[in-house]
Amino acid sequence: MDFEEHAAKPVLRAAGIATPDSGLATTPEAAAEIAQRIGPCVVKAQVPTGKRGKAGGIKLAANADEARAHAASILGMSIAGHVVGRVLVEAQVPIATEMYAAVLNDPVSKGPLLLFSAEGGMDIEELAATRPDALTSIPIDIRHGFKSTEVAARLPDELPCPRDQLVALLGQLYQAYAASDAELLEINPLVLTKDGRLVALDCKLTLDDSAIPRRQDLAAYGTPDKVTALEARGKELGLKFIELEGQVGVLANGAGLTMTTMDAVRHFGGAPSNFLEIGGESYTKAKPALELVLSNPEVKALLVNFCGAFARTDVMAEGVISAWSELKPDLPIFFTIHGTGEDEAIAMVRERLGIEPYDLMDDAVKAAVAAANKGSART
Repeated sequence: MDFEEHAAKPVLRAAGIATPDSGLATTPEAAAEIAQRIGPCVVKAQVPTGKRGKAGGIKLAANADEARAHAASILGMSIAGHVVGRVLVEAQVPIATEMYAAVLNDPVSKGPLLLFSAEGGMDIEELAATRPDALTSIPIDIRHGFKSTEVAARLPDELPCPRDQLVALLGQLYQAYAASDAELLEINPLVLTKDGRLVALDCKLTLDDSAIPRRQDLAAYGTPDKVTALEARGKELGLKFIELEGQVGVLANGAGLTMTTMDAVRHFGGAPSNFLEIGGESYTKAKPALELVLSNPEVKALLVNFCGAFARTDVMAEGVISAWSELKPDLPIFFTIHGTGEDEAIAMVRERLGIEPYDLMDDAVKAAVAAANKGSART
């Protein structure tokens, strides 16, 4: 779950990191009132995405009248598919230099990774690609947490501010990251003001989705993911469903097998219509899962790929076969089944559906892609 800037900055402030005086506005008049109180300001579009400045969503205002005009031009604009419904009116600060700091979940070190650069205010992806030497990466051992002396020793020799001042702020950033169950907590830019203070001018927060149930206090301020009507229905059913733009419906057990099946569909010239995992307990929801996939009118063929270890393929197949027999959809279905209970599952598919499952996954995928392409050509 991503957070807009105004909702992310309180996480920093709670950890002791300074942010500029600000107020949230949904109308140009409200923006002017805030600007009247705080003086020269910055009017910022509030959307859960980056590159707002490049899109014209961040403007400097010298007074209340300019803040009103900027808010009027920003409110209602679309940035990366997000319509701006509110702006953050934030006091300008006297900037001496800009830096970058973040803590994120690192798949390589399997733990938190602290990132720092003395060059802030730009796309960190661009900096990492063009000048990787300008970005310092410091893995943090999750078992021991943030160690000031170790971090201080890993930072660049030349810093724009006192080392102990920067290390103290990075420690606060790490504590905020850990306390909020974040996947990412980023300050860009982190500025050193002309009077020697470190201030977070922007903040990006991404909350680990699995932490949402235990962090309802924080999640209440996040921006829910945009979902389609079918994805919303899948969520209500407790199914992991993502709607895509292809014509091959996919049912598989386990996220890894599902992704592999989708990749195979693409490899053989097709396009999957969905991600839907029905492994674990979800196989008991075969009928609503099948209805979900078939509700997409673009689906021209269904591919079922089961591989059982602890879960029995015959139990999973029973659910799909019963649902198929009840719903009676008018499109071809293709099975490939391996693992625990495969003999029983294959016999069940033959006897009840009159279909011969494919021994090789590739052959099942090729057949499903061919059928989907043929069905698309007819429509």
